[in-house]
Amino acid sequence: MTSDVVAVAVDCCDVEKMTIFWSAVFGSGVVDRWCDARGKEYVELGFGKGMGDVVLLLQPVGQKKVGKNRLHLDLAPTNTTQGDEVARLVDLGAVELADDQDQPWVVLADPEGNEFCVLPPRG
Repeated sequence: MTSDVVAVAVDCCDVEKMTIFWSAVFGSGVVDRWCDARGKEYVELGFGKGMGDVVLLLQPVGQKKVGKNRLHLDLAPTNTTQGDEVARLVDLGAVELADDQDQPWVVLADPEGNEFCVLPPRG
């Protein structure tokens, strides 16, 4: 027996703000919106080439992020340079956290502080 990944969940204080940011990052739209029994809205965004039905699930939480992520996304630009992609993501609202010249990635944070990395383009 095995398991399939169906979603990568991101905790958000402002789901709508994060929907706008991550939709622009991936160039994709909302796959689904739904509310739980308490009326909190969840948003599913499609992302990734060849990811099947995997979605980025933006889920509402009442507290802000504290500490470093234990799990994060690694992104690679599809039709531009790493530097241009970092600049685009910063223009969308990301914050650059680290650009260690000894490492091939740049660490950014989304508008709510969730870290992710931008790698050089693949292939």
